[in-house]
Amino acid sequence: MPEPQIRKTAILTETIWHEGGPKAEKPQRRAAMMTVIANPFAGRYVEDIAGFMEDLKPLGAQMAQDLIDALGGDAGAIEGYGKGAIVGTNGELEHGALWHVPGGYAMRDKIAESMAIVPSTKKVGAPGARLDVPITHANASYVRSHFDAMEVGLSDAPKADEIMLVLVMTTGPRVHARVGGLKAEDVKGEDGLR
Repeated sequence: MPEPQIRKTAILTETIWHEGGPKAEKPQRRAAMMTVIANPFAGRYVEDIAGFMEDLKPLGAQMAQDLIDALGGDAGAIEGYGKGAIVGTNGELEHGALWHVPGGYAMRDKIAESMAIVPSTKKVGAPGARLDVPITHANASYVRSHFDAMEVGLSDAPKADEIMLVLVMTTGPRVHARVGGLKAEDVKGEDGLR
C-alpha cells in the first residue's frame, strides 16, 4: 500500500472555564488533531483495503504525540479520548473504518492508563462537513463525567478524493459534570469499563 499522502493538518485546542455555571478552579482542556490525506481507494471499489491500516500507524502515532504536546506535553494528564473520520464523497464509509486500529492504538500506546476502548464515529461528507467525535474516559468507559463530544471540521476538507482523520484528547471531565456515576478517582482499571 502507498504511504499516506498528507495535504494538511490542523490542531484545535479549547480551554473551557465554565458552561454558564461557576468558573472552574481547573479548566477542562481538549484538543483535536485533524489530518487530511488522499484516499487511495477513491472512485472505485477495492475488496482488500485492510493493509492500509498498517500504513496509517506511523501517522496515528505522530498525531497522538502532537495532541499530547498541544495539551502540555504530559501524557499522564490525558483523561479522555475519541477518534473519527470524514470520508470524501468519492469514497465509502469503510475507508473511514480503516482509522480504528491506527488511530485508537496510537493514543492507547502513549497514555499509560488507557484500557478503555476508544469511542469512534465516521461518515461520508463534502468539504466543510462537521463531525461530533465522541469522548470517554481513557481508562474506564463507565466514568460518566467524561462522556463528551467535540465538534470538528475544516472548511475545505475532505475533498471528494480525501479522508480527514481525527484524534481527540481531553485533560478532564466536562467542566460542570454532576450527574453521578462512577467517579474517575474510583476507577479500578481492570477491564476498561470500571
